Amino acid sequence: MTAAFAADWLNLLLRWAHLIVGVGWIGTSFYFIALDLSLRKREGMKEGVYGTAWEVHGGGFYHVEKYLVAPKELPDDLIWYKWEAYLTWVTGFGLLVVQYYFNASAYLIDPAKLALEPWQAIAISMASLLAGWLIYDRICRSPLGNNTPLLAVIVFVLIVAAGYLYTHVYSGRGALIHVGAFIGTIMAVNVFGVIIPNQKKIAASLIAGEAPDPRLGQMGKQRSVHNNYLTLPVLLMMVSNHYPMLSSHSQSWLIVALIIVIGAMVRHFFNRHDAGDPLKAFAWSLPVAALGLVIAVVMTAPKTATATAGVSDDEILVLAKTHCAVCHAAKPTHEAFEEAPKGVTLESIADLKRYAVLITQQAVQSDAMPLGNETGMTEEDRAKLGAWIAAQ
Repeated sequence: MTAAFAADWLNLLLRWAHLIVGVGWIGTSFYFIALDLSLRKREGMKEGVYGTAWEVHGGGFYHVEKYLVAPKELPDDLIWYKWEAYLTWVTGFGLLVVQYYFNASAYLIDPAKLALEPWQAIAISMASLLAGWLIYDRICRSPLGNNTPLLAVIVFVLIVAAGYLYTHVYSGRGALIHVGAFIGTIMAVNVFGVIIPNQKKIAASLIAGEAPDPRLGQMGKQRSVHNNYLTLPVLLMMVSNHYPMLSSHSQSWLIVALIIVIGAMVRHFFNRHDAGDPLKAFAWSLPVAALGLVIAVVMTAPKTATATAGVSDDEILVLAKTHCAVCHAAKPTHEAFEEAPKGVTLESIADLKRYAVLITQQAVQSDAMPLGNETGMTEEDRAKLGAWIAAQ
């Protein structure tokens, strides 16, 4: 078994696990926010109950009660929702290590932006993820945390600033995946460092016969809502490396800002709908999301290829051999691959014609390929490639 083969299986299993536990975490977040917003005050509620909800699912009816702080007594079989969040971060970080840390030169570093050694790129990654959480947590615990609109703006600026940093340090793929990791780390540590510890403190107070501090529940609720609004943006960041129009855009940090606005506005619409607010009170959120989407589409629209006359098949074959066939060959020479990625070989004119659309997306309209531009492909090379493809 070779190292590349073992790495592929490790990558696949981590990606599979990340998807499974991520679905569980996201589903839980969506459900509990929707449940919380659907609670209603009804006659005959128990002491301390904030509201109740009646639900139907799977052929059965459910009656759910929420206590403002906590009931006087807790059952032994209390269910804690935490492992979905923990395992989502653990598997996600594992993927970051396997895909980006182990192959930092190809996937993470772009010498044209910043010439880094792999250990330096990895150190910046770890330090920035930790710093992001510490800054976010400090802001939330400060007096600014009591002003919800202002706090939302500050957190938005923090994430966009991180995006700006990453896009000027890492390759396009590495930058946007790190924005996703930055947000995901904040979300996971919200659960691990605030929500669950506060709930445990509340439970301990009840067991000791003491009145729980209501601020603990309020803080946990605040972080839970933050996680809910950040879910849609982080999901798109995590798949952005499949779309060079996003990851390789010259101003991709602005794309990050638009993605956050679009995702947050969509969540706001559904959250307020679940809360039963009048439509006119939150209908504005979808037009804002639509406007953000239109701007993103316009920004990422493909540029018209610059005409370059007289590009021969032989020139293109030499270009492909130099910049493409290192990885995309029947027998790749790049140490990270034992076979052509996605089965795409680019060793003949027939191959180049067959995959012309993909080549245009990855190497002409963006600089996503070659990985990390390890072979030093120039803008002139990309123009020649685009002109040749356009002439076919």
